[in-house]
Amino acid sequence: MSRAPQNASSSGLVRRINAESVLEYAWAHDVFTASEAMDATGLTRSTVISRCGELIELGWLREVERAAEAAAAVAKGRPARLYELRSDAGYVIGVDAGQHRVLATVADLRGIEIGRQAHPLDLEHDNAVDRLAVTDACIAEALASAAVDPARVLAIAVGVPAPTDVEGTSPRGQGEFWPRMNPGFAAHFRARGWHTTVENDANLAALAERALGAGRGIRSFAALLSGERLGAGIVVDGALVRGSHGGAGEMRLLEYVAGVGSAHGIGFLARSWGRDMHEAGALPAGSALRAVPSSAIAAPMVFAAADDGDVGAIAVVDRLADRLARVCAVIDGMLDVDRIIIAGGVAPVVGDLLRRTAKILEGMVHPPAPQLVASSFGADAVIVGASTLALEHVRANALDFALRVGE
Repeated sequence: MSRAPQNASSSGLVRRINAESVLEYAWAHDVFTASEAMDATGLTRSTVISRCGELIELGWLREVERAAEAAAAVAKGRPARLYELRSDAGYVIGVDAGQHRVLATVADLRGIEIGRQAHPLDLEHDNAVDRLAVTDACIAEALASAAVDPARVLAIAVGVPAPTDVEGTSPRGQGEFWPRMNPGFAAHFRARGWHTTVENDANLAALAERALGAGRGIRSFAALLSGERLGAGIVVDGALVRGSHGGAGEMRLLEYVAGVGSAHGIGFLARSWGRDMHEAGALPAGSALRAVPSSAIAAPMVFAAADDGDVGAIAVVDRLADRLARVCAVIDGMLDVDRIIIAGGVAPVVGDLLRRTAKILEGMVHPPAPQLVASSFGADAVIVGASTLALEHVRANALDFALRVGE
């Protein structure tokens, strides 16, 4: 009497596994035939066609009409059916909830960004309620710009400048900074019925690099977010390292490193030291930095001036190179990574800094020294990682979602 339910359960599991195999193939390809999916998955033709039919009913796939020319070419025989993933079957949201601004993007199931919105944060009145409100506004405007109903959202990933545990909550620490940076995002968005992941921003930058950037194909690397503060996303032997409480990659230990002394980032220090040089009168007469008020100096200006031969700006870059080499030596000494990727808004302008840093680093570590490269994502590293993580979850758990296609 008990065998029928067991057999039914076993049969249902096999059907699900086969459907997942076909859907995974569809996700990795554009238009395909049953024969192509059959060759790739090892399933029979009838199984592939049956599973494709089920996936069409569930809303994941669609059957594609042949172009007139192709249809005419196969008119003498029965044309093979064509299938494709429905990229509009659902959507994912990525959020970079940074210290100074919130950025939200909407992407389809191919990972194509179709909506984006950013809002600055009022740091004089920064609190949990306002952060949630600004984030909600960003998401609503991004969805509106993409013409996507919130009910069609399957998953959201939020990056925050704080460690997070597996539930997406941040520990109390750093005064009230971490709780303010992560004011209950996980519970807030789960209440909407969206699968929600809240992750440290540097970890998301590392995921972006591993999937699409300078970490692709690299076994062990660190993505170093380097704007106002330093934070590292660490991948060792292909896996993201998070630690027991999500604190792996926190750079507070730099307070105890000689010649470093803080977790201030490249952007912060280039700006601060450039202004110090200006106020001390240490910039040459023809310096572009000297021609602007001290308060107007920003990190990209410092690097541009150094490239133009400004001796004052070069002194700042040399000082940064020595400091960054020490940071990289600590990372390499602990983790033995192949590459350190400088990520964040400063990435597009740090080429000369990295060349100077690499020369210093070679004398600090056992060879071979890790390769230093700049991220190609610039200020979008975290948002790319957030969108990638949300999409990876949907892809790995697709059949657990009930799609609302056609509503």
